[in-house]
Amino acid sequence: MSRPAVPAYGTSTLSDVLPSIAAVLGLPGTSAMGGDDVLGLPDAERFVVLLVDGLGRDLLRGREQLAPFLCALLDAPASRAITAGVPSTTATSVTSLGTGLTPGQHGLAGYTFRFGGRLLNALLWEDGLDGLDVQPQLTAFERLGKAGVRCSTVTPTRFRGTGLTSCALRGADFLGYPDEASTARRIELTVQAALSGQRTLVYLYDRDLDHAGHKLGTTSTEWAAELTRIDALAAGLRAALPDDVRLLITGDHGMVDVPVSRRITMEDHPDALAGVDLIGGEGRFRQLYVSSGAAAVAARWADLLGPDAWVATRDEAIEAGWFGPVAPRLADRFGDVLVAMASDRALMTLTQPNEYNLVGMHGSLTDAELTVPLLIG
Repeated sequence: MSRPAVPAYGTSTLSDVLPSIAAVLGLPGTSAMGGDDVLGLPDAERFVVLLVDGLGRDLLRGREQLAPFLCALLDAPASRAITAGVPSTTATSVTSLGTGLTPGQHGLAGYTFRFGGRLLNALLWEDGLDGLDVQPQLTAFERLGKAGVRCSTVTPTRFRGTGLTSCALRGADFLGYPDEASTARRIELTVQAALSGQRTLVYLYDRDLDHAGHKLGTTSTEWAAELTRIDALAAGLRAALPDDVRLLITGDHGMVDVPVSRRITMEDHPDALAGVDLIGGEGRFRQLYVSSGAAAVAARWADLLGPDAWVATRDEAIEAGWFGPVAPRLADRFGDVLVAMASDRALMTLTQPNEYNLVGMHGSLTDAELTVPLLIG
């Protein structure tokens, strides 16, 4: 059986991007992981980080016709591959990037995870719950702001004040754009923010590639069109920024297309579900919360799925380093049993019916899902 691709926290993950930028700016110690430039970034006083939702490294390979600018940067001397954290999903990854902390340190444990005895959807959130209730530690933006760096985020306007924005991006000036905003407008806002101070950091987020992949898959013409648009955005942004502003382009996870025939509905296997109180996570990375007998539950799912999945108890996953250092107070947010898909299969549940509409999925520890590019332009 293959082995999972465990992230190298502290040397080459999304958690290391902003601490490395801080070190270049002469501000070490903005992360619990340390204050060194572990990514070997070029010198600059102004940085723009473009995060493309769903931009896995493997999805760029061989697509030079669709994305000539991005593909040319893939093998550039300063560029490299890094990984998301575990699970390889947006809420976890954006918080890792924005805080400089591992998933085990910031506690955004996945798409849905246990919080206060119930499941919290980290993208939809819930009324009356503030981001500070879930993730109270300082973000990298707050730390950098205290040190005199002007920080800004350029994201869809609808994200203003959301729980995830509060968890991951507190401390940055919010520059929102409507979903239908043109590429030119997104570039204009980003350049404006990059030039707003002597030392600046701008975070620009684009979500549409991920949406096309979820809805229609990564081989669809719609996904290809979004990749071409992203390429034009990145190339246009580089052309519009002064030479002394460094552009970093990365993703929050990759994606695997899952055929309908490769999906398993958990409720079709009631014996394997015995003892499971809550089903969290997503199709590629299920988090099972049990009242007792985690080892027995893990054994049943391992027997059922065989080489199609890596199954571990929480203690085993923590020992293996899946989540990086884990704060004891946050440990129970992660499933008592973790089921990470190793092949192109997915573990579906009737408690999340919307997931049956997805083609592209992510969350597991395969190279295709974990590994993202860090392109330096």
